[in-house]
Amino acid sequence: MLLGIDLGGTKVAYALARSDGEILARSRTATPQSGDPEADVEAIVATARKLCEDNGVRALERVGLSAPGPLDRSTGRILGPPNLSGWTDVPIVAWLESGLGCPVRLENDANAGALAEWRAGAGRGSKEMIYLTMSTGVGGGLILDGKLYRGHGGGAGEVGHVPVEWPGVLCACGLRGCLEAYVGGGAWSAHLRASGAPDGRTARLAGGIQRVLPEHLLEAAREDDPWAVQEMTRFNAYLARGLVQLAFLLAPERIVLGTIAAAAGDRLCLDPLREELARSVWPQQVRGLSIVASELGLDLAHQSSIAVALGESDRR
Repeated sequence: MLLGIDLGGTKVAYALARSDGEILARSRTATPQSGDPEADVEAIVATARKLCEDNGVRALERVGLSAPGPLDRSTGRILGPPNLSGWTDVPIVAWLESGLGCPVRLENDANAGALAEWRAGAGRGSKEMIYLTMSTGVGGGLILDGKLYRGHGGGAGEVGHVPVEWPGVLCACGLRGCLEAYVGGGAWSAHLRASGAPDGRTARLAGGIQRVLPEHLLEAAREDDPWAVQEMTRFNAYLARGLVQLAFLLAPERIVLGTIAAAAGDRLCLDPLREELARSVWPQQVRGLSIVASELGLDLAHQSSIAVALGESDRR
């Protein structure tokens, strides 16, 4: 049996699977953030053990861990993700191996998501694919010439920190003008709460402007609320700036967008992005390029970590 763990800024997803990747059991919990990473990992181990016990699994062959970057796969350490408070230079592979008693494979969550979508989702059949995860933060995974591309030191694909304004607003990573600071779920929520009209449709859906989340904005935009449409246009403009850079640099055949963009759909997000790239990128760069929503939905986290456990990142 294989165990997959997808560690995020707000949730941890767990999956048990057979050696062929068929998932048999799933669970989710809030991400433990006590300020003590070792205690948090102990809580993750306890949840993983309970999932195994509840499903009659006595021993694991391997664990696949999908985690936010930056990280060092060679040493099995998480180096300091912006959305995990206090997680600096954490030897998570060693801690998990000690707690679960089996080998652990570590992969950047965006790379793991790219592998999952490429293997079983919207990226099937492509050789040049860019995947963007857009939840609390923004990450990217690159499939180039049919292989996962990690870059020097494993740092490739940090699309969320491509600059789209100069100097721009402060990002959680400490830099300014990053794409994540404009279209990441956490930053976007903060922007909406600061700039929204308290009596607007978005605020009413949320039960107050200080409770607004991207899903409230999307619902209001579907109803053609003027302020929500305006904010959606702003979101698309910044996301397009990032995609234009990727199109020129990498000439992908497919860009797969997850979470917020996928939830927004064609009318609110994907069609405006396609139109902007057609205007802003040379025809030869966009010929044959498709911009699509991720297909795995809520199962992406489970499929991502199992792809890591299967060794997809090493075989491709």
